[in-house]
Amino acid sequence: MFAAEGMKVIRTPIQAPRANASAERWVRTVRAECLDWMLSAGRRHLENVLAEYVEHYNAKRPHRGLSLRAPDTTGREPLVASSTAAVQRNAVLGGLIHEYELAA
Repeated sequence: MFAAEGMKVIRTPIQAPRANASAERWVRTVRAECLDWMLSAGRRHLENVLAEYVEHYNAKRPHRGLSLRAPDTTGREPLVASSTAAVQRNAVLGGLIHEYELAA
C-alpha cells in the first residue's frame, strides 16, 4: 500500500524506545487537537486540514518547552499585553481552534 503511494517505510532501531518519541507526540497532538473533532471528506480535505493545522502549530500555538512561544518565533521576545489592550480572536479550521493576538 505504501509503495503504491510513493512512500518509503523507515524502520526504527531495535530496542530504542525513544526513537519514535517525536513522531508519536506529533501524532497524539494532531489527533487530540484536530482530527478527533472533525470528519474528513477525503484525502484532499485531510491534506488541506493538516496543512492548516501545521501552519497553526508552528507559527501560533504556544509550546511549553519553548516558554510558551511558537517554534517559528523562537528568536523574538513575546508581546506583553497591558490590562487595557484590545485582543483579537482569529478562527482556524472553521472555528475548531482560536488564535489570540493583540489588535493593532
